[in-house]
Amino acid sequence: MSDFKNVIIIGAGGNLGPAILDSFLKDSSFNTTVLSREGSSSTFPPGTKVIHADYDSPDSLKSALKGQDVVVSLVASSVIGEQLKFVDAAIAAGVQRFLPSEFGSDTADSRTHFIPFSKAKYDIVKYLKSKESQLSWTSVITGPFFDWCTKVGFNGLNYAEKTATLYDGGKAKFSATNLRTVGLAVVKALEKPELTKNQYVYVSGLETSQKEILAVAEQITGTKWTVTHESTKDLAEGGKAKLQKGDGSGILALLLAVTFGAEEQLGYVDPAKLWNDKLGVPKDDVEKSVRAAFGL
Repeated sequence: MSDFKNVIIIGAGGNLGPAILDSFLKDSSFNTTVLSREGSSSTFPPGTKVIHADYDSPDSLKSALKGQDVVVSLVASSVIGEQLKFVDAAIAAGVQRFLPSEFGSDTADSRTHFIPFSKAKYDIVKYLKSKESQLSWTSVITGPFFDWCTKVGFNGLNYAEKTATLYDGGKAKFSATNLRTVGLAVVKALEKPELTKNQYVYVSGLETSQKEILAVAEQITGTKWTVTHESTKDLAEGGKAKLQKGDGSGILALLLAVTFGAEEQLGYVDPAKLWNDKLGVPKDDVEKSVRAAFGL
């Protein structure tokens, strides 16, 4: 049983936030609170305890975090650097554990740092390491959110048009996790505080490839999909060029290159490195996950 009782979640909206919050409310015994920016119009499930704070005021943040054992940060990639103020406020408020906003590619691997926010996430953990005498941390790496990525087309599949884009032939294996499983992983990580203290925790719902996902999609729909091919090397070069011109859309190309690149396979986590068994986090099923993403 965890020594932690009170958990506050920052950034509980967005794509990931609702799944994390739902797991804490339904699958844990933690006293869960949401921290929201003053003036925010975000809404949360009925009965959710919400505290508002001025994110630009250290005193306001310290007051909001007082009495909390754990801070779970889910801030958007575009504002990763803002977590520094949350870390400092957590220390001032006597918080015991900080979970930075990770939940994606392995930012501990410097080869992913050509994506700007990947390096920024790494720098946040570096800062947390420098504060370990005052505050412990746990960084949860899950790979892309499989169900969400399949639904919006990031995995290369367009259900409506029955088309697929395969990167580097679609052969690269990558690790990914459904949103609900990500939420469970965060809960389980806090239920074993000593095991996960000051650790990168790697969780994967499934290990698959674009080719496997396409085969499942074709089997489910009973039709042959139209396939096009792209090179992740070209994607990476194009993405970097866009960023140099100040075009933020280049980030998507870089993310695709990291996830589906066949040469370095940066999107794949060796199963021997995973914490699923140690934490009791279940695996996801590819076919069930694809069906759910397609609403079938």
